[in-house]
Amino acid sequence: MFGIIVNTVAIIAGTIIGSITKKGIKEEYHSALFNAIGLCAACLGISTFVNNLPKSQYPVLFIIAMAIGTLIGTTLNLDGKFQNLTSKIGGNDFSKGLSTAILLFCIGTLSVLGPVQSALFGDYTFLFTNAALDFVTSIILSCAYGFGIMWAALVLFLWQGSIYVFSLFAGQYISENFFCELSIVGGLLILSSGLGILKIKDLKTMNMIPSLFVVPILWIIIHLFKTF
Repeated sequence: MFGIIVNTVAIIAGTIIGSITKKGIKEEYHSALFNAIGLCAACLGISTFVNNLPKSQYPVLFIIAMAIGTLIGTTLNLDGKFQNLTSKIGGNDFSKGLSTAILLFCIGTLSVLGPVQSALFGDYTFLFTNAALDFVTSIILSCAYGFGIMWAALVLFLWQGSIYVFSLFAGQYISENFFCELSIVGGLLILSSGLGILKIKDLKTMNMIPSLFVVPILWIIIHLFKTF
């Protein structure tokens, strides 16, 4: 858990630094920061998707996962509930910033594989590397969206902590191929978030979040059928 704590503290520290720095940034530069963050998120999403898709054992799995997950999220109106909650705290820009921060911090190869490496091998390399990246990212995000980005640190801690505990008990069943399928869906979600920040298209990314949980269910079903 040490690496996860370091990652969480890095986001908190970066948010504090960015929030203080924000006071010295003129208003006209905020839109430039939004564009930069949106472009980075979109490029990161595309890169994650393109790098993992050729490695996929089941190229259709992500399509089914996205379809089912988005349908569940839309039915539950996750995006609407998230926007209403965060808008009460800090407005529409804050809700977009927080959702982007959660996706960037939590849905990535280093963020997912880090807790697994830590739990199975006691290796903190991925988590420490991810902490450095998240530190810089949190500074930029908090400069644009403010102190509320720190909430993403709590989400990250719960997310990575859950993966860590799961890996301790089910490590022998986890494979790189599974994380490849998960990363494909994660890349699409990050891309969707970037398009929303750039105001190209609001795809209601939060409604797609259940897709991440559909992936392991489909993975288990596929491997159960393969055993028969």
